[in-house]
Amino acid sequence: MQRQPVLVYDGDCAFCTSSVRFAQRRLRPRCDATPWQFTDLAGLGIAQQRAEHEVLWVTPGGAVHGGAQAVAKLLMSARGGWPVVGALLTLPPVRWLAHGAYRVIAHNRRRMPGGTAACAMPSAPRTQKRA
Repeated sequence: MQRQPVLVYDGDCAFCTSSVRFAQRRLRPRCDATPWQFTDLAGLGIAQQRAEHEVLWVTPGGAVHGGAQAVAKLLMSARGGWPVVGALLTLPPVRWLAHGAYRVIAHNRRRMPGGTAACAMPSAPRTQKRA
């Protein structure tokens, strides 16, 4: 059983990887961060298709939060004033706006700073890599 939350992200995406590294350095969230490609997704109760689609926050109890709500949970676990920002992202209507913004960024991540063609959302099924 995991002792702290796990942030699962797309390790093939340079934008995603850069964003997670930035969060780890600057926000110092209380979680483990791991690319889905090197994670036992089944053990966390996550379908590969979902991991390809959005960042995921998995609690020690097994609850899974995706997309903007995963970002909110990450912020709520950070130090400083970030937990307040994370809490705001869970409240309507901010939550709805955050969801829309997350979807736009996720669908355009290859165009974001640090993004590459590998950041494009998959159009065909990929096989999960094992570590």
